[in-house]
Amino acid sequence: MEETYRSGTLIKPYERLSKEQVELIDKTSLEILNDPGISCYNEEAVDLFTKNGAKAEKGNGFWNLRVPEKVVRDAVENAPSRVKLGARKEENALLLDAKVPLIYFGSGSEANTWLDVEMERFKKVGGDMEVDIPQFKTCRGSVSLLCRAARISEQLEHLDFFIRPVNIQDEGITEENHDVNKFFASLNNITKHVQAGLTSLNQLDNVIKMAEIIVGGKANLRENPIISFITCLFKSPLQMVEDTTQKSIEVVKRGMPLVISSSPQGGSTAPIKEAGMIAQINAEILCGITLAQLVSEGAPVLYGSVPVRSRMDDLHDMYGAPETAQYNLDCVQMARYYDIPCYSTAGVADSKVPGIEATVEKLFSHLSVATSGAQYIHYAFGLLDRTNTFCPVQAVLDNEQIGSIKRYLRLPMVSQSDCEESLKQIKKVMASSNRLYARFVRKELHLGNVSQPYRFESRDMEDRVISKALKSLTELEERPRSRLPDETVDEIYDCIPGILSCIRDI
Repeated sequence: MEETYRSGTLIKPYERLSKEQVELIDKTSLEILNDPGISCYNEEAVDLFTKNGAKAEKGNGFWNLRVPEKVVRDAVENAPSRVKLGARKEENALLLDAKVPLIYFGSGSEANTWLDVEMERFKKVGGDMEVDIPQFKTCRGSVSLLCRAARISEQLEHLDFFIRPVNIQDEGITEENHDVNKFFASLNNITKHVQAGLTSLNQLDNVIKMAEIIVGGKANLRENPIISFITCLFKSPLQMVEDTTQKSIEVVKRGMPLVISSSPQGGSTAPIKEAGMIAQINAEILCGITLAQLVSEGAPVLYGSVPVRSRMDDLHDMYGAPETAQYNLDCVQMARYYDIPCYSTAGVADSKVPGIEATVEKLFSHLSVATSGAQYIHYAFGLLDRTNTFCPVQAVLDNEQIGSIKRYLRLPMVSQSDCEESLKQIKKVMASSNRLYARFVRKELHLGNVSQPYRFESRDMEDRVISKALKSLTELEERPRSRLPDETVDEIYDCIPGILSCIRDI
């Protein structure tokens, strides 16, 4: 039976770096891994590297690990260029191929704050005219809000995968049961691929067991991996931490897809200069990929690039900076150079609320990173105030923007048959009395070849974008839900300890 996958957008990638510059970054990264090397705090990782030719020198609570070029080259060669990320609804599965610039967009972060929007009517001073002005209300992330985010994301047609965009901070949520609750809240409300980090290694097997129950067993989960994991095993600069490194090792041992993520900050935990930033993040990601392949040759991994520039006044992340987009563009090229699918970053606004600043900052990275051909673009929906806030109205606005970007970047539709058909149309129109092409448009509309007007356009002198997006959000949330079958939910509750009883009714 032929597998079906979610439709992505095939593009012709823009390449910021020349071939010589890519090779120079590669060479510099490999030199970094050998000298000064990596500060590794995980003993099992040290053993794996040293058994395969690396050198380790014991320090104060860590090992200075020097990794030769051959160890990295061999490991990268073993990493698969194609990774399948499955889904509850199998037609939502993704096939990420490093050789094919087919782009997908999804959510991301684990924001502590949820931002709701309400419209309030005000009367203008000195007149009778009334205007609607958005009012913003924040609250702490919760299980209920994560369920709501998943339901909304299920309905956003341009959201291709789901990474929990809001942290769950309810009473009763602990470090030990955090993972089973966030994965269940997600999987019970969306049929697209679900990905997340792991809070507690003790819960890895419970999360995997949950996925096995949903798909019908271990073999089915291997064929249709409906979940995957993110591990940021590096604390930049060049420090492989104990706990997240162990999580990476254990995820790989269980055969699950894994993002090897690194998120250095240019100007604080990485050089601010482009060459230095890319050489360092590339070295960190290559080291993580190497570790995964030493654990299990052929382990499915994504090249997880999350570089960002720091503000120089307060050292916060600055996602709206042009340098952040440049860093990400470069990383996509490096992933393509190694034939490994790329997990990239776009769509984060430094602005705290929806509006023109958020639109500009998001469009800048949504478009530029998409042109790179990154297969898996996260953070793309609803994030504000860097990655501190998730706003569902903003997610709806981002969905519209990303839809336009997908259409803008699609490959040219110019062929011999297209030209022949157009020539016939032109001759018919020029021979007609009205000389209009309107009668030929309907076919293209039905084929989906003609873009529609901006969904939230204002038709008068007032800016009604946010109010229209809010109305659209309400309509999305009124659609039928995509819950798991009751018998599946019952089995999950019977087999997996720690899931809050209230979630099944949310």
